[in-house]
Amino acid sequence: MNRTVDVLVVGAGPAGLAAAARLAASGAGRVEVLEREPAAGGVPRHCARPGFGADARGRPLDGPGYARRSVRAALGAGAVVRTGVSATGWAGPLTLDVTAPTGLERVRARAVVLATGASERPRSARLVPGSRPAGVLTTGELQRLVLRFGARPEHIGRRAVVVGGDPVARAAVRTLRAAGVEVVGVVCEHPARRTAFGTVPVLSGAVVSELHGRGRLTGVSVGGGADGAARMTLRCDTVVFTGDWIPDHELARARGLPLAPGTRGPATDGSFRTAAPGVFAVGNVLRGVEPTVVAAAEGRAVAAAVVDLLDGGAWPAGTVPVGSTGPLRWVTPGLLGPVAAPLLVRPERRLVRPVLTVTQDGVPLRRIPLGVSLVPWRSVRLPAARWADGVDLGGGPVVVGAEE
Repeated sequence: MNRTVDVLVVGAGPAGLAAAARLAASGAGRVEVLEREPAAGGVPRHCARPGFGADARGRPLDGPGYARRSVRAALGAGAVVRTGVSATGWAGPLTLDVTAPTGLERVRARAVVLATGASERPRSARLVPGSRPAGVLTTGELQRLVLRFGARPEHIGRRAVVVGGDPVARAAVRTLRAAGVEVVGVVCEHPARRTAFGTVPVLSGAVVSELHGRGRLTGVSVGGGADGAARMTLRCDTVVFTGDWIPDHELARARGLPLAPGTRGPATDGSFRTAAPGVFAVGNVLRGVEPTVVAAAEGRAVAAAVVDLLDGGAWPAGTVPVGSTGPLRWVTPGLLGPVAAPLLVRPERRLVRPVLTVTQDGVPLRRIPLGVSLVPWRSVRLPAARWADGVDLGGGPVVVGAEE
């Protein structure tokens, strides 16, 4: 079946739903959202904790509440949200092949917004050696088991190790404890604050080097710990790998969109335009991973550029690539066009009050003292005027670095 819409949004997480709501309210025509999961709302559906804003009466929202509100906003604005529907590939510049419960479809749009999000790197992609026992999870899998299915220790395990040191690891510890599972240790590659995990032992500067067990996990080997022996074994029947996010960029790659080297998400300009006319990308498909509030704000922000395109606006040309070097993991946006945008910067390791540097064609343009420390699990935002002034749009790539 062939169909035509005005705007096709792929992904019904915070970014995709926010984009759909704003676009539909802006008179963008028929706005349709595709979500491969059986329910819309994205990752917040599995986060049963406050921290997602407040409802109309000022009461704190948890993740499922935030997801329900986002879906209502999109539907109330007039967008169509379809769940259990997957975009499997491109049949043209702005045409997607879609698999739905009713069969195969081909959907053509005047604009496509990729909001497919990011996922945690599983054990296999982390190349952790050892056997292949049961009891190896990511945070998302753990939260789904507990929140959606009410899993208890007899389903999850009784002694767990959490791998990672960022806020996602703390969420995994809370989820395990709420389910009645003992957390026997947190293993994190970067230095971590022990107080962040309460009474749980923390092995910082360490990595899980091997998994043990046949049928069921019986323990993990930990090497390189900064606080003790070079190698030890933690007895456990569950290990939860957290963080280490990968953008879900399959559609971007299939379309041939350039990926930003640091983030492995599609490179976009400050208005979330990709290198392909009519194709936009927002949210954590751009990088893994920013908080829900950031992803949703990007979804709302993309609407202006999409509406401009639908109204006959030209697709800008002549963007300059933006990349990172040294101790910086990534920067976004990955393209700089006529309209500059704030820059998000994420380091590989903790940087104490660094000075950011901006160069183009080897020529220094800016030195920006931050006055704050950077950590690998949180970005810092630079206003456009602080980093983009002086860039030659006809010149070569811009490179952002850091000096301590």
